[in-house]
Amino acid sequence: MTAPLLHIDTQTELPETADCVVIGAGIVGTSAAYWLARAGLKVVLLEKGRVGAEQSSRNWGWCRQQNRDSRELPLSTRSLELWEEMTRDIGEDLGFRRCGLLYLSNDPAELEGWARWGRFARGEGVDTRMLSAEEATERGASTHQSWAGGVWSPSDGVADPSRAAPLIAKGILKHGGQVIQSCAARGIETEAGAVSGVVTEKGRIRTKQVVLSGGAWAGSFLHQSGIFFPQASVRSSILSLAPGIDGLPPALHTAAVSVTRRGDGGHTLAISGRSHLDPTPGALRGAKHFLPMFAKRWRALAPGGPQAWQAGFETRKHWALDRETPMERVRILDPKPSERLVNETLSNARRLLPALEGATVQAKWAGYIDSTPDGVPVIDSDIGIPGLTLAAGLSGHGFGIGPGVGHLVADMLTGRAPITATEQYKLNRFDGSQWGKVAKF
Repeated sequence: MTAPLLHIDTQTELPETADCVVIGAGIVGTSAAYWLARAGLKVVLLEKGRVGAEQSSRNWGWCRQQNRDSRELPLSTRSLELWEEMTRDIGEDLGFRRCGLLYLSNDPAELEGWARWGRFARGEGVDTRMLSAEEATERGASTHQSWAGGVWSPSDGVADPSRAAPLIAKGILKHGGQVIQSCAARGIETEAGAVSGVVTEKGRIRTKQVVLSGGAWAGSFLHQSGIFFPQASVRSSILSLAPGIDGLPPALHTAAVSVTRRGDGGHTLAISGRSHLDPTPGALRGAKHFLPMFAKRWRALAPGGPQAWQAGFETRKHWALDRETPMERVRILDPKPSERLVNETLSNARRLLPALEGATVQAKWAGYIDSTPDGVPVIDSDIGIPGLTLAAGLSGHGFGIGPGVGHLVADMLTGRAPITATEQYKLNRFDGSQWGKVAKF
């Protein structure tokens, strides 16, 4: 069984024109289209498969400020408020709740890192609390062990990956926008160098504004227009346990395993940072940009297999707009999880939390996390073609900040004051002049 996902019915007919076309209906694309529709624009959201079917339904569900890069922190804080606002407006339960996040550790270096981040974050107004050994052990009582310390971030929380993107899509419909599933966007058309339309497998839509929120597919799509976006995707493996286990923290992180209570009462299990690097033509082309990141994370990354190469989502080939593209051949990226990593995750979780010993494995799945060289997304409306905006490279942080990214995109396209600064999200930071010059905090 793959990751659970709510199905929604949407339109099937393409309009002839639109004020804006959003390509890719994950959490970022649905949020961008939602805020654009709320602003009164005639917006069309295109999805080659199902709304939310790729990484937006395959993540932990965490919506956090804790341990964010300083460039993302304001967007993270604002996103928590937007999760609440969207829930009220749409009138559906997105599963968002500020349940607090608990971090536990026995590693002095890790604790010092959290403390250092906390000193910075409290200066930015974030409620993050270092825990003494006694406090950490008390909050982590379900582990039946002592802890040297930890962090409690009470205003952070979780949302439901199986419901969020589909229900935000319903919000788009509520505000007069269109959502079309099973319709791949093949490319953009231009006139006088600017966007003039989108070519899809079902026909053309005339528009002067396009938002590309295609996740792992974004780099290949931009390649068709001669734009280089350094992007690499890693395959993360996750499992869920069936409902029936109570008394655990709603969201717990340790070095051995992270455990999150799901909306159905079950639990999601994963090991933070552990993933497989499946080689692709795109990743090989941009490898030099990622060497510092890979060097830092080499202990957590394992060599992968041919799944990504075969799927074609990071191809460097050009495709014709009047023929089938890789997006139509692979409607949903649904890679196989690593059985070895899944088994290790389950074993770690049962050692950490004895209550999970008898819990039944409900499902296991994998997903591709698209990353940038510095782990910070690109949210940019000035990438080389007037009218084309990029919102991708969320680097494993996209679910929690999706509402804020979508709002920021809508700010850019409507000309209103942005909810956060935008310079740190520019694509040109990877041209060699800016990359690496911004400290984490």
